Amino acid sequence: MGRAESLEGKMSAQDPADLWSTSDGEAELLQDLGWYHGNLTRHAAEALLLSNGCDGSYLLRDSNERTGLYSLSVRAKDSVKHFHVEYTGFSFKFGFNEFSSLKDFVKHFANQPLIGSETGTLIVLKHPYPRKVEEPSIYESVRVHTAMQTGRTENDLVPTAPSLGTKEGYLTKQGGLVKTWKTRWFTLHRNELKYFKDQMSPEPIRILDLTECSAVQFDYSQERVNCFCLVFPFRTFYLCAKTGVEADEWIKILRWKLSQIRKQLDQREGTIRSHSFIFK
Repeated sequence: MGRAESLEGKMSAQDPADLWSTSDGEAELLQDLGWYHGNLTRHAAEALLLSNGCDGSYLLRDSNERTGLYSLSVRAKDSVKHFHVEYTGFSFKFGFNEFSSLKDFVKHFANQPLIGSETGTLIVLKHPYPRKVEEPSIYESVRVHTAMQTGRTENDLVPTAPSLGTKEGYLTKQGGLVKTWKTRWFTLHRNELKYFKDQMSPEPIRILDLTECSAVQFDYSQERVNCFCLVFPFRTFYLCAKTGVEADEWIKILRWKLSQIRKQLDQREGTIRSHSFIFK
């Protein structure tokens, strides 16, 4: 049996999360990579990087799509972007590069690569976020402890949290009163869509509360390509992206946000209805 056949048999018997191959045929454990976070969820990765990371912080985690696919989560200013890293069985593909070993992959990141996405945002990968960090063993003492409501049960304990899906980039927006088109910098964080004069502006021109948005859809009425709209009770906002792919990404994340908002509203209404039934 040849060297390549021997290595293939050795690798195929392992879970890709446990083994990366090297050019000399020796195994390296992915678990030994200090910034590999295993089955950390997308939500938790965004929470970590937004609360405790900085611009250029990143981590590697398992993708929830299929075995052999990983996600590189990267903080870019006030958003977190996610990129695929694919395990082929003999190498790992990231962006335009392919690496035959874990050592080569890590060396690539040691040189602080610059990557860009469809939005045109350029990110320098500077700071790997560690899986293990020092934590103080300090706890607060409980001094006050009393119930603020009565008559509630365990069914009322509905876990909720703002969705952390983030996105940012330039979009061309139609004006409200004067129907001219201007390019603005947009950021999506939690349930707020903000737009700024440009990427360097510290204060937003406007903040749109997505809990008031009823629909997000492609639009073909403005005689512009890659256009979509957000429907609010007080106004419909028309936005255009540079490419169809970018427009599709914005629509998908915005629709996902709206679906999460509706789920939370349904949960609250269900809780209210159950209480009304109890006290009748």
